[in-house]
Amino acid sequence: MTHNDLKELLDSEAARINAPSFIGEDPVQFPRRFDDPRDIEITSLLTSAIAWGNRRMICRDCDRMLSLMDNEPYKYVMDEGYEDLDDDSNIHRTFFTRHFKYFLRGLRRVYATSGSLQDFAFREGIYAAELPSWKLVESLNRELSAANGEKADQSVASRCLPQNLSTTALKRVNMALRWLVRNDGIVDMGIWNVIGPSQLYIPLDVHVGDVSRELGLLSRKSDDKRAVLELTECLRSFNPNDPVIYDYALFGIGMRL
Repeated sequence: MTHNDLKELLDSEAARINAPSFIGEDPVQFPRRFDDPRDIEITSLLTSAIAWGNRRMICRDCDRMLSLMDNEPYKYVMDEGYEDLDDDSNIHRTFFTRHFKYFLRGLRRVYATSGSLQDFAFREGIYAAELPSWKLVESLNRELSAANGEKADQSVASRCLPQNLSTTALKRVNMALRWLVRNDGIVDMGIWNVIGPSQLYIPLDVHVGDVSRELGLLSRKSDDKRAVLELTECLRSFNPNDPVIYDYALFGIGMRL
């Protein structure tokens, strides 16, 4: 398949999937429930953190998690309502309330000092970073660890955000940033301007990796950080200003294979 043929396929599939009808069956529906940017940011991070496995189960558990927060994420974080939760209650698969509490303590610290996650990201200089999403996670991991003090536990921390930043594909955070940054007004919310769509990286999972290899877009066999960099660079050759629009295309093509 020629470069032009691939571009035509990717563009048509992206247009087909990147539509309002996509929202109702995807975790993106949860941050879209809110108007306050702080609620949107918190819900984006938490929803993406548990977005692995069956999509229906993910959506069920995201809904339950928001109910746990009284559907007021920012207020819940700042009021420290989570401290009364039993550590061993299950939220999603291997993500329990002890992980939830660890994450929210860190987010409370971020919002108390910076006002918003975007302002925190700006303060940390992610706009100037070569790999903004990895820089953001590095900074967030530091805040989560500091907020938890003696309660900081590597095994708990790794359930909230990846720790191995030299190798992780950072799929879930890259997805959250797609929601927050892409601004075409269809599915993604585009409430951030600290970085632009051209600085985003593809949310790479097994499904996206397999489809990309089938199409000749990716040669690396492992679904890791190096694969994300390779695939995103390839997708930039089709659309340098908005390479992760093709996340929708790769999802749609995969459904047809």
